[in-house]
Formats: sequence, structure tokens, C-alpha cells
Amino acid sequence: MTHTFNSESYAKLLAQYQPKTITTEEENERAIALATELEHRKSRTPEEETLLELLVTLIEKFEEAHYPIPQGTPHSMLQHLMDVRDLPPSALVEVIGSKQAVFEIINGTRSISKAQAQTLADFFKVDISLFL
Repeated sequence: MTHTFNSESYAKLLAQYQPKTITTEEENERAIALATELEHRKSRTPEEETLLELLVTLIEKFEEAHYPIPQGTPHSMLQHLMDVRDLPPSALVEVIGSKQAVFEIINGTRSISKAQAQTLADFFKVDISLFL
């Protein structure tokens, strides 16, 4: 059965929850709680789905402004992944191909080639763009 969007029902949801631009941490937490509640409903109505999309957009906008993800270099990303997994440089020799290449990449004296980036991405199970 296909549900059609009901503007009256959506207006009631908007009046009940009153979503708006999020400006504080408290508002963000309330929006996250509501979005989580909507997300876990077994069968959302089209109106609830639209409200959920709106809330996610508002939450993302707030969090992008207040919690920006710093951009790192391919070398710093590699170092971070190694640190998180407590991997010594020697663990990457088989992945990269040679001990010298590993140490030059980690030290930043050698760029990561596209082939090495793909191998590292596969090894760490991350997107290749982290290393390019």
C-alpha cells in the first residue's frame, strides 16, 4: 500500500515538534532524540519521514558548524590509523612493499602513490581519499 503525503498531518507534526534552526547544544540534543525516536519507528508515515529528513538536515548543519572535522594530510591520516590500531611501522611492510618505503611515507619524505593508497585503504578498510 502506497501512502500519500498528507499536508494536514505534516502541519500537525510541525506544530507539535516545532523544528527550527539549531543554535544550542540543548536544542541539538532534543533534535537528536526526536530523530532517533522517528528513525526507530517500524513504519513511518510519509509525513514522519519528511520530518526526520528535516531534523537530520538541521542536526548536520549545527554539527558541521560546531564540530568541524579537521582535514589531515595523507601522512597524518596514516599515522593516526596506525596509532589507533597500535601498529608499528613494520606492520605495513607487507602492505606497502618495502621497509624503506614505509618509513619514508610515515616520515613524509615520500608521497603515497595511488596504488599504495588503494592498498592502505583496503588494509585499514577506509576510503582511499584519506591517502590521496
